[in-house]
Amino acid sequence: MKLSRWTLLWLLIVGVLVAIWFGVYVGWINPGNVVFSFFLIVLGVVVLAVLALIGAVFLGMVISHRIMAGQAFTPFEEEMLKMRQEVRDLRDRVESIAEKLGAGPDGKGRAR
Repeated sequence: MKLSRWTLLWLLIVGVLVAIWFGVYVGWINPGNVVFSFFLIVLGVVVLAVLALIGAVFLGMVISHRIMAGQAFTPFEEEMLKMRQEVRDLRDRVESIAEKLGAGPDGKGRAR
């Protein structure tokens, strides 16, 4: 399985956050340190912002797909479909008239 750069970056960020959590849980990292706490908050906000942007992009794609997939034809497309059906009807009528007159399928009349 091949991992992309973005997947590796995401795994790295999540790994760093899990390592920080584990360090605080075990007691290796003292969250009382003001400077470290500030940098930890900034890192957390940045990670949340990146993940929120990625989620928003995917949510936007899903919503736009749902909106676009459920639409009916535009008035122009409906008119083109009607015109296409009219052309088919006219072609059928011309072919039936050609049969009655004895013309071949290529549209040329037969010599009698």
